[in-house]
Amino acid sequence: MKELAEFCRNLKKDFTPKNRDPTKPVRFWSEKDILNNEIIDAFVIIFRTRGCSWAIKSGCSMCGYFNDSMWKPVSSKDLIKQFHTAMNNYADQKFIKIFTSGSFLDDKEIKQDIRSEILRDLFEKAEKVSVESRPEYINYQTLSEIKKIAGSKTFEIGTGLETADDSIRKNIINKGFTFMDYKKAAEKLKKQSFKLKTYMLIKPPFLTEKKSIDDANKTVEKIKNITDTISFNPTNVQRNTLVDYLWYRKLYRPAWLWSVIEILKQSKKDTKNIRIQCDVAGGGSIRGAHNCKNCDPDFLKSISDFSLKQDTKIFNNLKCECYDKWQDQIDIEDLGFGSLVDMYG
Repeated sequence: MKELAEFCRNLKKDFTPKNRDPTKPVRFWSEKDILNNEIIDAFVIIFRTRGCSWAIKSGCSMCGYFNDSMWKPVSSKDLIKQFHTAMNNYADQKFIKIFTSGSFLDDKEIKQDIRSEILRDLFEKAEKVSVESRPEYINYQTLSEIKKIAGSKTFEIGTGLETADDSIRKNIINKGFTFMDYKKAAEKLKKQSFKLKTYMLIKPPFLTEKKSIDDANKTVEKIKNITDTISFNPTNVQRNTLVDYLWYRKLYRPAWLWSVIEILKQSKKDTKNIRIQCDVAGGGSIRGAHNCKNCDPDFLKSISDFSLKQDTKIFNNLKCECYDKWQDQIDIEDLGFGSLVDMYG
């Protein structure tokens, strides 16, 4: 929808990126993840690049990761300095994850020779490397170059499908590609024996709580034979986005954690060999997925534990008085338009 694309673009017209050091990455840290069915420590690096090419052109309605980007070209020399700064803190983790707030395979963010240099270094150290990319940058030439570097080691690409519904992705999320584009990219990865992680969005703007749950369940059914991992991302309110615009006007409430749990339980039931995980950015705050504040810490811990252990029994003992309020919202929200006002502030 042209109007949505234009609106997302206009939200950035007065955006001025902060003055940041192009030689230093956004962040790096170690976190728990799964490798060869074992819980291990993974090393994570977020590069500071020019930013996502789609965000610069228009952008997704919920994504504010461009706020951390340079919004101008970052030299190859500076990107290598970022890499070395992060790797000075590397502690021999066998799983390394790379993020750029855009697409690692986009030559406008990271040139091919620098990408290859980084991957060569990582695959000398790690058994598995994971990156992110939009489908349009997943092509046979790039994948063949990476295959020569990765060899028999595990290479994973995460891509933000968000939903299998083309109408929601186009008219609500403004993602800029189709479900068929995703499927074609997945087929290219399969031919190289690379892994695919699919990111799914929980509760895009304008969708009610119930419709978001239904959309997540339908999407899982459509992609369960395509992807290796499904990673759910409940929408959080990020600055300079359409979601932020709606949230300030009390026209959007992030998902209830009750809804997140419901989606995870149903997804695990409907899939077998697919790993289901969930990253609740901003969880427990009014800008992120939350319940009533009192039970949020227990819910967030259970979601984190489930992402590692894949056992839905973890959710069995979750209880709170706010359950009835969540049920009431699902019952009455179709009478309104989109999200109901957040009763917890």
